[in-house]
Amino acid sequence: MLMWKETEIGRIPNDWQINKIGEIADVTKLAGYEYTKHFTYVEDGEVIALRALNVREGVLDLTDVKRIYQSVSDNLIRSKLFKGDILFTYVGANIGQFALVDANDKYHLAPNICRIRAKKNCLPFFLFSYFRTKYFKENLNNYSVGSSQPTMPMGNVRQIKVPIPPLIEQVAIADVLSSLDDKIDLLHRQNKTLEQLAETLFKQWFVEEANENWEVGKLSDFAKNIQYGFTQSASWENIGPRFLRITDIQGGNVNWEVVPFCASSETEFSKYELKTGDVVIARTGASTGENLYIYKPEKAIFASYLIRIQFSKLAFARYAAMHMRSSDYFRYIEGILSGSAQPNANANELSSFEISLPPEEKLNSFFKIVTELDEKKHFNQTQIHTLAQLRDMLLPKLMSGEVRVEN
Repeated sequence: MLMWKETEIGRIPNDWQINKIGEIADVTKLAGYEYTKHFTYVEDGEVIALRALNVREGVLDLTDVKRIYQSVSDNLIRSKLFKGDILFTYVGANIGQFALVDANDKYHLAPNICRIRAKKNCLPFFLFSYFRTKYFKENLNNYSVGSSQPTMPMGNVRQIKVPIPPLIEQVAIADVLSSLDDKIDLLHRQNKTLEQLAETLFKQWFVEEANENWEVGKLSDFAKNIQYGFTQSASWENIGPRFLRITDIQGGNVNWEVVPFCASSETEFSKYELKTGDVVIARTGASTGENLYIYKPEKAIFASYLIRIQFSKLAFARYAAMHMRSSDYFRYIEGILSGSAQPNANANELSSFEISLPPEEKLNSFFKIVTELDEKKHFNQTQIHTLAQLRDMLLPKLMSGEVRVEN
């Protein structure tokens, strides 16, 4: 019969222990911003210098990275990262973000992130999994100091308490959770491949084989509607439709699971409802110009710092959306923003990018092929959602001992 004991972090099985992070892992940070004097970021560096913005929602977000030379990284021994290290942000508004390093000696640790390296009696993936639990996230405020610029001193990080089962059970728990993560990661990689196939076809048909006789016009010339988004407050409670914001768009994709909700009347929802074929564009901040093609969205509307462009034909909408993910489009955006203290652009500027109009037959053929790729992506995303729900249901039960597994 399973016996339980009450602890300061809740009820756990009798054969589990409560340990502080400092007892089961080495916690290391850099000296601070002055440490950057020892290196310079370069475009052609072999090693990625991970910053706090790259650590997001339990994963490494590499859509915006800085690099350093391998020779420089070799001289920064204390900041090297290896597979199984956990990254943890300890300063600023995003304090408490974390991620698991997935490869040996591929990254270098920049300031504002500490490295947590599990010891022999603690499996790295088990510790990482505990960081994903609701209890861990809700109790982080107990370890931070300051208000205007929250900080979590390394001594405080080392004091965070973690329930630790016997090592053999840690392995079994990690096997269950990592197998689900691996399946989710495979589907994400398949979707990335599908995106690359669409991009390759687009470049071949409409860049390499472009005809100078094709009609050229601004995006706005071909649009049937250009519209600013809805002004409302976001809520994490399910009080209405999803509320798509600038920050929800990452590299031309969106994870609807982490998009908040908002209240809206029937009239407001009808006016701002997102539909297949819409293209939304960020119009302010560092992400100005970032955009997203909408395909089979959840019930959702878009926020006021986004604009929406709608086209008369879905085939042209998909074609225009491909242009808006091109390097030419983002160079155009850079030109608009050059010299601006606060990056922003209005609807007219964002939709004045010029594109060509290929023959309708070619456009329709492209749309047919790419829509099949979009449908496969959508199916994969549905599978990701199902697997993530299963993982998130199991996670708290496994990490508390409510569900036991044997290796």
